[in-house]
Amino acid sequence: ETGRFEGEGGAVDELHHLRGARPNGKHALLHEGAVVIAAITSCTNTSNPSVMVAAGLLAKKAVELGMTVPDYVKTSLAPGSRVVTDYLRNSGLLPYLEKLGFYVVGYGCTTCIGNSGPLASDEVEAAVKGHSMNVCAVLSGNRNFEGRIHPLVRSSYLGSPPLVVAYALAGTVDTDLTRDPVGHDKDGNPVMLSDLWPTAEEVGRTVEESLSVGMFQKEYARVFAGDEHWKQMESPTGPTFQWDPESTYVREPPYFENLALEPEPVEDIVGARVLVMVGGSVTTDHISPAGSIPIDSPAGRYLVEHGVGWSDFNSYGSRRGSHEVMVRGTFGNIRLKNLLVPEHEGYWTRHFPDNVEMTIYDAAVKYAAEDVPLVVLAGKEYGSGSSRDWAAKGPKLQGIRAVIAETFERIHRSNLVQMGILPLEFMEGESRETLGLDGTETYTIRGISDGLSPRQLLTVEAQHPGGEMTTFKALLRIDNHTEVDYVRHGGILPMVLRQIITTSEPVPA
Repeated sequence: ETGRFEGEGGAVDELHHLRGARPNGKHALLHEGAVVIAAITSCTNTSNPSVMVAAGLLAKKAVELGMTVPDYVKTSLAPGSRVVTDYLRNSGLLPYLEKLGFYVVGYGCTTCIGNSGPLASDEVEAAVKGHSMNVCAVLSGNRNFEGRIHPLVRSSYLGSPPLVVAYALAGTVDTDLTRDPVGHDKDGNPVMLSDLWPTAEEVGRTVEESLSVGMFQKEYARVFAGDEHWKQMESPTGPTFQWDPESTYVREPPYFENLALEPEPVEDIVGARVLVMVGGSVTTDHISPAGSIPIDSPAGRYLVEHGVGWSDFNSYGSRRGSHEVMVRGTFGNIRLKNLLVPEHEGYWTRHFPDNVEMTIYDAAVKYAAEDVPLVVLAGKEYGSGSSRDWAAKGPKLQGIRAVIAETFERIHRSNLVQMGILPLEFMEGESRETLGLDGTETYTIRGISDGLSPRQLLTVEAQHPGGEMTTFKALLRIDNHTEVDYVRHGGILPMVLRQIITTSEPVPA
């Protein structure tokens, strides 16, 4: 066990004691550090012809040497534009990429949003699970947060498209491609990365010969045409959208239920419980994952109950129009480390005061039935990563009234305020640890009902189960008077609706 690293990322030299398995004898030796996903994705540099052509030229040289990709590596090519396919085909490089398994799987978000699908085979997945292996993904995207790429992939690394091809050939990240062979040719001779890497002159000449303005004009002239499914859709009618109560993709959100023209006074938060307690650098992917939906998660169970088969689950990102799915997926990342249940990863917590373990969603529902407000305790840089609105919407719908953290990521702090959630910062030098808070306390936040003002100090009272009290000050990160209005209205959505109602001309009878 010594030397295995947990969680996303980690240094290659920490992979000392490799576990290995040969899945049912059908695959090459699978081991820790193995690259099980190699994806050229649309997130970033597939819009750069130079790196895409470089990937194709590298693949061409590898194929000509008789090199192959290990069969446990799942490869894919997802350009951001059909123009990419045109110039790769025009240059004659697409067949070489396909020979190594890099077939075009679509145009748009795939692996980097968690839509890579299953690994190369059931046997590979069973081996990874059965041996608890730390296997890897290498992708040319711009996101590699925990649990985002694939549920079974613990380590994900970002690289340019030609490096994705190189690591697919190597089949492992446990290598130094500047001095170790990428693989071997058909005669068994070692092949170095320098043998495969195209020169700048090769890349430039190929781009010049294979790419033209006319390709863009042709493809973008039909960009809105859509496929047969899009063309068969009926155009909407009527002045308002007709919500389908049976839809698992688009549902009428509850943000405006029981909305009064005047907002209720903002009161102190009394008797709150901690739903989630986390450390530092918790990302919006931890709070609201965008990738695959586990079948045994609250969101997965909801979909099954509504007749959706696992193969049709799609992803959280594709179902963001359904609050029923998204609220169940809030804090649903399979790598979330909720310190209230340190023995588990994922969407689990403890309900207090009975100390019963349950899913975070189920606990939120139970607290709501008990009329108990909720808070989150966190470390530094809470909400880092992607700017994701559901990382604030989801907690709002779960009943979270405040997040008490050491620091906040800039945009996520703003999103919390716009959903009416109070971002509170521990005072300089203080934290959950220094104050002796373990999440079992009952929290009361005073000073809110006196009237909110930007960056005011609020008093937090944390009553421990034994009755003793820890009282501390926290900085309210509402940074201006506009944000005060957001919170006073319960969020920007009800505020804007109230403004529309009060300023609109009356409709003639």
